[in-house]
Order: sequence, then structure tokens, then C-alpha cells
Amino acid sequence: MVLPNFEKNLEKYAKLLVSNGLNVQPGHTLVVTVDVDQAELARLIVKEAYALGAAEVMVQWTDDFCSRERLMNMSEERLMNVPEYKIQEMHYMLDNKASRLSVRSADPDALNGVDPTKISNVSRATSIAMKPMRTATQSNKVSWTVAAAAGTAWAKKVFPNAATDEEAVDLLWDQIFKTCRVYEEDPVAAWKAHEEKLDAKASILNKEQFVALHYTAPGTDMTLGMPKNHVWESAGSINAQGEHFIANMPTEEVFSAPDFRKAEGYVTSTKPLSLNGNIIEGIKATFKDGQIVDISAEKGDEVIKNLVADNMGARGLGEVALVPDPSPISQSGITFFNTLYDENASNHIAIGSAYATSVQGGADFETEEQLKEAGLNRSDVHVDFMIGSKNMDVDGIREDGSVVPIFRNGDWAI
Repeated sequence: MVLPNFEKNLEKYAKLLVSNGLNVQPGHTLVVTVDVDQAELARLIVKEAYALGAAEVMVQWTDDFCSRERLMNMSEERLMNVPEYKIQEMHYMLDNKASRLSVRSADPDALNGVDPTKISNVSRATSIAMKPMRTATQSNKVSWTVAAAAGTAWAKKVFPNAATDEEAVDLLWDQIFKTCRVYEEDPVAAWKAHEEKLDAKASILNKEQFVALHYTAPGTDMTLGMPKNHVWESAGSINAQGEHFIANMPTEEVFSAPDFRKAEGYVTSTKPLSLNGNIIEGIKATFKDGQIVDISAEKGDEVIKNLVADNMGARGLGEVALVPDPSPISQSGITFFNTLYDENASNHIAIGSAYATSVQGGADFETEEQLKEAGLNRSDVHVDFMIGSKNMDVDGIREDGSVVPIFRNGDWAI
């Protein structure tokens, strides 16, 4: 199998990521994080960015093999010592208000077998060192987009019955192009229409200002309190410079942040989670007074326990997102083993830090304490996991106690 018109569609995809996703303007600095196996796409992205007037495009290459060998062979002490040149590079990006494009294509099992505690410790140290960058992106000080590319190992995981590696990669590229509307005659117009539909749902929720959300489904009965003056967002965002960008491509979600002090009940995950090169399945989490008091997994139990136990703020929640089961990604019936895709097939919540934009004026708050006082969780991590299904109901609870159906049987009811 050879995907028809692949080169043409890959070029369209690169243009869409740069022009629609990041909305690159003359004078912009752009940082692209991409795997070495995706050099063809990377070159198209660089070419398009410069064609739109970018002042500088920096490419940061990644490689599953090298990442695994690094973790297997370097001492934990040295791995946790983030070099000063990396810190200075981060500040250079921030000083230049660099837009960030992260292209995900990693093998979901790339780090399977590596000591989970070592992975957790190194990940935490890196996250702490790079906190200024995470803060900037989570408050939309800069534009950022997360997208995907079809890596061979990932494609084989998604399509294990493909006759050849080439067929598996083609099948995955086909899904990426479909869900990102690359096949549309006018992808830009298709994205605009899609944004308008999601914006309409966000607008209804913002007007309601529910004080809580109640989730029920097999294995789930959870109530999340919502912060005062919370904000529901959808596909498009506006950065501090007043420029529009799309953070996730594809995206099917409308999202906000719960009050991290107000979560009660229990949830069960409905899709696998790929975290730090490991697959985690069958997550069960119990909440009391806003915090995770118990968490386990049928597969990857130690990894998920380390995430919650070893990271500041990881017992609280930072995001709540609504995604209808009839969304195209869900209806494909494919488990992608990639959070970007699986979270856009399912209602999900996120362990860890909230986006500052999830409350009115939050992006302009000057201290972490102000965000916490508003109900936004602060943490060194942000990890989504999927809890939605065709059997899930979600109710909005008003201040007077009345109940409004938001989801019924996995689809919008509001």
C-alpha cells in the first residue's frame, strides 16, 4: 500500500500546522521539536515558516533509541542535572517569544523495561528546570501547537494487523490527514467551521457558570467543583500578543479547569495512556476533598503511582475536557496509544497543573498563589487520562442546586 498523493498532502499538512496551528507571522521565532525519522516533514515546516516571514526556525531533534540508551546507561544523578546551556536556551526562546511546535511520533512502548522510578525522577527534574517554559505555554504567553506524525513503531502498535510496516505507516498517516482535515478542498475553511461549532458549546457553558459537574458511567461516579469565573475554551486560543493559534491539531474538546480543592468520588479510565514511554491501562482513581487518595492501574501501576506520589501538585486535577463520543476520532474505533489523539476521542481529566487561562484574568496573575486562590492547581506535571464513553452522562449543577444535562449517552445534551 502506498498512500495516494502523499507528498502533496504532507506539504498541505506542514502548511496547516505553520499557518493555522501556530499562525506564524513575519519576525516570529519558531521552535520545532520532531523525531529524526520525520525529517521530510520537518524540512517542509521549516520551509513554510520562513516563507511566512519567520526570523528564525530552531529544530530540536528527538530519537526513541537514543532516549532509551541515555536512560539505560547514564547515571540518575547526571540525568537529573539539567545542563546550564539548556536553561539558557529556554530563556533565549522565552525572550524571543518563540512559538513552539511539537510533532509527536514516538513509540508508545519506547521506554518499556526502563526503571520507572528513574524515569519519574528524571522527568520531574527536567520539568522543574523547564518550569518557566511550561508556565509561559500554560498561560498562552506564546503560541504553541501539538501535532503528530506517523512513526513506524507507533503505527505498528496502532495497526498490528497491517501486512507490512509500510502499510501500517500509511494507515496512520491516513488517519492523521483525515482528522486534521488535510483532505478537505480548503482545510483552512474546514478548520474555521470546526472552531465555530466548538466555540458555540464553550459559549453556552461559560454563560451557565456551573458550580459543579457530576459524571456517571460504569466505574465512574465523580463530582468536580468548578472555580468562580471559570472559562471554557475550545480549539482556538489567543496569545499575549493578540495572535490566534490552535494548541492541538486535531482537537475535538471544550475544556476548562476544575477547582482543585473540590473533587469527590471515583473514576475509571476508558482508554490506554502512554506516559514516559510506557502504556498504562485500567486506571482507577478515588478523590476526596479535591485530592487523589488512591490510584492504581491494571498495567503500568508503578508508573502511575510514581506520577502521583513524586510530583508536586499531582494529587490534584488541572483540566476537565468534554469530548462527544460521536467525534470522528472516537467513531474511527481506533485506539491510538497517543494522548493527543485518544484525548480527542473521549471526555478526559488531567492530573496536575491547570492552564492559567481557565479563569477570567488568570493569564495576567503575577503569582502562583493568586492562581491557587482562584482554584487552579499548580504542579510540575500535566497528564491527561481518558474517562469518557458512549455510556457516560454529565450533569451541570447550578448554584441553586438545579441540574442541567450536559452529556447523555456520551453526546452533547446542552
